Amino acid sequence: MILSPTTHVDTTCRTSLPPADNWPELHFDLPQLQYPERLNCATALLDDVIAGHGADRPCLLTPAGETWSYGRLRATANRVAHFLVDRLGVVPGNRVLLRGPNNPWLVACWFGVLKAGAVAVPTMPMLRARELRDIREIAAADIALCDHRFVAELTGDGLEGVTTVPYGGPGTDDLCALVADLPDRFEDVLTAADDVALLAFTSGTTGRPKATMHFHRDVLAIADTFSVHVVKPRPDDVFAGTPPLAFTFGLGGGLVFPLRAGASTLLIEKATPAELARHVAAHRVTVCFTAPTAYRAMIADGDAGLLSTLRRAVSAGEHLGEATWRAFHASTGVRLIDGIGSTEMLHVFISAADDDIRPGATGRVVPGYQARIVDEAGEPVPDGTPGRLAVKGPTGCRYLADDRQKIYVENGWNITGDTFTRDPDGYFWYHARNDDMIVSSGYNIAGPEVEEAVLTHPDVLECAVVGTPDDARGSVVTAFVRLRDGAPAGDAVAAQIQRHVKATIAPYKYPRLVHFVDALPRTATGKLQRFRLRSS
Repeated sequence: MILSPTTHVDTTCRTSLPPADNWPELHFDLPQLQYPERLNCATALLDDVIAGHGADRPCLLTPAGETWSYGRLRATANRVAHFLVDRLGVVPGNRVLLRGPNNPWLVACWFGVLKAGAVAVPTMPMLRARELRDIREIAAADIALCDHRFVAELTGDGLEGVTTVPYGGPGTDDLCALVADLPDRFEDVLTAADDVALLAFTSGTTGRPKATMHFHRDVLAIADTFSVHVVKPRPDDVFAGTPPLAFTFGLGGGLVFPLRAGASTLLIEKATPAELARHVAAHRVTVCFTAPTAYRAMIADGDAGLLSTLRRAVSAGEHLGEATWRAFHASTGVRLIDGIGSTEMLHVFISAADDDIRPGATGRVVPGYQARIVDEAGEPVPDGTPGRLAVKGPTGCRYLADDRQKIYVENGWNITGDTFTRDPDGYFWYHARNDDMIVSSGYNIAGPEVEEAVLTHPDVLECAVVGTPDDARGSVVTAFVRLRDGAPAGDAVAAQIQRHVKATIAPYKYPRLVHFVDALPRTATGKLQRFRLRSS
């Protein structure tokens, strides 16, 4: 892979890229993916949009009723860039850690970092000092811009020497005050299109997190593939969702996609499904991004009437079961857009919308990407045969100085860790994460398939299925179930669930053990941590 000359003064990211023979193949087959050699994605998403749509149009909204125009966001981001360069001495290529919930100042900081030619390292606001220490160590970040309410965790062992600047608070040492007198114009650093813009950390369902390295062109590519061809945003759209911007699903749906289209986005710091539904109604949201669990809960809570303004609803982060899809469609008339993406690929690469949707299928390959199903040797398997999902396109896995790069990339393909089948029409059908397949008495049982069956029981709100050790069968299917409010837990309900599953899918797949829980363990991005259930 031949890279453009970097504009980074601090070349840590460029020199930490994987060896060329460990890279996935990259393809830029669509005309809109032919980016110039020099490109700053902040300029493209903000300044170029203002040139086409004007500075006064609404950009960032908050549940409290605050509105930032595109012009106000640019002016604030320019001041942040001046502060980083003029006051803190940031040079292109330095990593700057960002910490805070979704709000306008986090977005202004994100743009300010990129305008300065530095590398944004967004982190989840719920992470603790131990987790932040790992991220700081991997990213070698010595500057942090942090919401004033979340500064405490940026102290302690391993975080010494980090210059932390709070924002959003009332103090004179707060970034809001410190940038007030700085110029609102800034000459954006003209980075290389293949300079690293973003370090996105895997959510850490197992082991030490990995830093995925994404270029400036990658940030635009996810908008020019999945968003343009599947989401199909309009300038008058209002986006909203629950994923944090530090989660790449949230970065795309909550920031990159709306701004690339000149639309506005409602930034929600935190919301239950019921609260999300109320925000949708209050702000007339037209495009929503959240997880399947939230869509299911909104319907279960009777909030379908609050979703009447939606024309698009995107589900990702976990598999969207057919039962949830049909229940949401029946209640709202909206066809949920399912999709699979990964932090390594930055966003969604298989999906479908409108009449192209087949409920229960994840979708077809997003224009600009390629996908196939392969066996353990990396060879393609016939349609209808389960195997490993392999993907390539304009984005791809590049871990920062991590030997696990050799596991994720095989023969130029990104191996996502998911078991799928493809049907003759090119639709991809999800079975399980490769490590979620349960082998019981010689049968291969996909945990998510059992979860979907359990979820069709009227008393079940959430479910996770894992294999637990058993001397006689090797493993037994075990369901951890969260019931809807008011539903009684106990042996009688467990037996009902078991009978229900036997009547829904092949009886040998039913959960022999059913445990009732108040909550399921999840990562900061909302993904189930099944490994914690296996060890419980």
